[in-house]
Amino acid sequence: MEKQLEQSTLQSRSKGQTILLIAGILLIAFNLRPAITSVGPLIGAIRSDLQLSNGLAGFLTTLPLLSFALLSPIAPKIGKRLGNERTLWLGLAVLLFGIVIRSFGTITFLMMGTALVGVGIAICNVLLPGLVKHKFPAHAGLMTSVYTTSMSVFAALASGVSVPLSHTMPGGWNTSFLVWAGLALLAMMVWAPQLLHQNTASVKSISLTEQPIWRSRVAWQVTFFMGLQSFLFYSSIAWFPDILTSHGMNLSTAGWMLSIMQFAGLPSTFLTPVFAEKLKTQRPLVLSLVLVYLLGMIGLLLGGSTPILVISVLLIGIGQGASISLALTFIGLRTTNMEQAAALSGMAQSLGYLLAAVGPFMVGILFDLTHTWTPSIIIFIIILFFMFISGMRAGRSVYISDPS
Repeated sequence: MEKQLEQSTLQSRSKGQTILLIAGILLIAFNLRPAITSVGPLIGAIRSDLQLSNGLAGFLTTLPLLSFALLSPIAPKIGKRLGNERTLWLGLAVLLFGIVIRSFGTITFLMMGTALVGVGIAICNVLLPGLVKHKFPAHAGLMTSVYTTSMSVFAALASGVSVPLSHTMPGGWNTSFLVWAGLALLAMMVWAPQLLHQNTASVKSISLTEQPIWRSRVAWQVTFFMGLQSFLFYSSIAWFPDILTSHGMNLSTAGWMLSIMQFAGLPSTFLTPVFAEKLKTQRPLVLSLVLVYLLGMIGLLLGGSTPILVISVLLIGIGQGASISLALTFIGLRTTNMEQAAALSGMAQSLGYLLAAVGPFMVGILFDLTHTWTPSIIIFIIILFFMFISGMRAGRSVYISDPS
């Protein structure tokens, strides 16, 4: 049935339109992380220039997550009213505006722009999985692999180049932030033709699930898995450079280590959805990624020589890459149509990112209180345990519409 649906969908689009659609999806994916991952390596400079505490500096990573939490339940409703294509373009426009105003260099504009960055990314985060499931129903796993890998590539790139850009371009960290406005503008231009081809009638024709999504145990399990893996990812993006510098690395090297960590996760980011779609249950994938992640965290906790730290960072990157792509794949695997996928995406990313928002802020406060990173790394390991439990339950071969 899915193959027949995709065949009819492809027949209604020319080859050029399909290529342009895929290019647009990739460019949207390119924009889903750089505006956030570019912050971590620059936190020290921002903190020094604006005289911020560690807690408030950590809030720079927490703020977009709060925007994710607030906007994620609303995004599917906006998408249903305006059409997913128009709403995605609107999300890119908000992202572009946020990137521009946060580069003005004051605390007020920094916070306002960061919040708007979160709003724009939240809209795209929520609607993209449902759009992929709708446009490519028989190959949703492969397309999820492609766009999550694309997202991770630019997330890693932003972490690595943010410090060099701030050193080589006039304006320091302000200009380093502003660079990513060009990427958002390019995505808006490439996505614009989709505004002419969207079919909002198909969105409205899909029936709702019989039971509210909030009553589905499967939906809650996917949500917790999404939230816990996001807690770890955004905490590491915000503070791993500082953790690594505490072991003797210079700031620029630590920033590149953060980038390398994300590049190391690219193979697992791509392959996990492909394997997940072929497996009857995704529990083996959950077990594997948590074990790899755990080994990396233990190495980071023990510290020691640079080779141990490098291996630990690589293992953590592999675990992160697999966990984010599996979380997004769960949204497609545990639903039967685009509306269910959008609803589950909204729930998982709303409550999930609300949980994740606690991470960077809490880690910053904890370091201010203890002046050591050890308690934070121990908390990361505890989070991994709960991520394992929720992932094993979310990995069962069930749907959110099945009776609880």
